[in-house]
Amino acid sequence: MFSMTGYGKGEYREGGIELTVEIKTVNNRYLDVSFKSPKLFIACEEPVRQRVREQLTRGHADIFVNFVDKREKPKTLYVDENAARGWAAAAAKVKALFPNLTDDFTLSAMMKCADVVRTEEVTEEDDTLPSALFSALSAALEKLNAMRAKEGEKLAADMLSRMDTCEELVQKISARAPQVAENYRAKMQERLREVLAGVEYDEARLLTEAAVFADKANIDEELTRLKSHISQFRAICGEERVGRKLDFLIQEFNREANTICSKSNDLEVTGAALALKNEIEKIREQVQNVE
Repeated sequence: MFSMTGYGKGEYREGGIELTVEIKTVNNRYLDVSFKSPKLFIACEEPVRQRVREQLTRGHADIFVNFVDKREKPKTLYVDENAARGWAAAAAKVKALFPNLTDDFTLSAMMKCADVVRTEEVTEEDDTLPSALFSALSAALEKLNAMRAKEGEKLAADMLSRMDTCEELVQKISARAPQVAENYRAKMQERLREVLAGVEYDEARLLTEAAVFADKANIDEELTRLKSHISQFRAICGEERVGRKLDFLIQEFNREANTICSKSNDLEVTGAALALKNEIEKIREQVQNVE
């Protein structure tokens, strides 16, 4: 079992390349990947997303790429001829306006003028960077999954502990349920005796009414399904990607608990069913953290 919340960091430092990939994940119903990197890695965005999709099925993942290139690269000097002509023309015009001023506008001065000479790196296709990126990404994903697995163990332990409580409550309801119809019959008979004191009444009709009530209040099917759900829940918790399965199963738990509450005419059964709903809600909150 994996938690949807985690953090992983991977680094690549070799040959003057310093590259770091950080991944942060939080809860989300579906998988959503955000990729933030220098423009140099734009072409790698979709392959990165695909690699993440291979590891994650749910949650929001933020991926941050930091890159420093300390390699020495060949450079070239670019001369902007139009800019040079503009500066030369401007110098000539100023000299014409002020002929008495000393002219020290030399070639060296021209080369220092803005935009006349620019330094540019020789750009070549660099296969090293994508390799470095995916190396750091793999390390980050490995650490991320290690953290998510560790957190998942804690979530599983907590939910299974609460499931034990659910099982105890279901057993309590199961033990109490057969007495509900009998208690109803006894209460009805006692009330009839009070109301119809000294008057004969149809005992068979009383038994029929009690039988009808017992049929309406019967929760055997709900209890059977709850016991099955508990068994399934424990089995699913042994798998890896279980979030959607558990989410669906918890909805079924809630449905059965609600039905028991609506059918119940007994304080003990109602109290146990409400306690069961409370435990189910706590488990549901934890399921929202599971991938």
